[in-house]
Amino acid sequence: MKEARRLAGILSALVSCALLASCMATHTDSRQEPEGYLTFLKERPGAGLSPEQEKAALSRLKNYLADLNEESIKANTASVYASDAFLNDTLKTEIGAAAIEKYFLGTAGNADSIKVAFQDVARSGNDYYLRWVMDVQFKKFHRGRTFRSIGMTHARFGPDGKVILHQDYWDSTAGFFEHVPVLGWGIRAIKGML
Repeated sequence: MKEARRLAGILSALVSCALLASCMATHTDSRQEPEGYLTFLKERPGAGLSPEQEKAALSRLKNYLADLNEESIKANTASVYASDAFLNDTLKTEIGAAAIEKYFLGTAGNADSIKVAFQDVARSGNDYYLRWVMDVQFKKFHRGRTFRSIGMTHARFGPDGKVILHQDYWDSTAGFFEHVPVLGWGIRAIKGML
């Protein structure tokens, strides 16, 4: 009986995850799939930046993400992201600076604080990999508690130094979904069974 209740709870959590994911989706095209990222990699090789351009581009991106708040997002998104930039943060895929700004404004609106501390940057050709630690304080649950997540961003820049590709790699269940009431219990239960 106890096992049946546990399985029922896990099934309920999976259904909740599926419903949440469907509610979060804004695009129905293939750019949300890994193939979209792979397509952008082929189509947008990035620009070879001079050392000065590289330093400025990385600085803009790091400063933008370091303290993600509504004022900063409105003031700086267009100077950081290209008008046709690709962004996938594991939760959503957005195309274009305007869509990225709208998405980040929604994200910032749901948090009291989003801070990203960059640990290091590695470069391979025109690809940049930024390793980070993110601290978030949510408005709607566990108010005042800081949740920490680790991850990495794969970025490419255009000839003007603006981001043309931003792909994040992080465990969004640990960084976000595990802390959502009911849903978090289901995710933790599933992880406990692995």
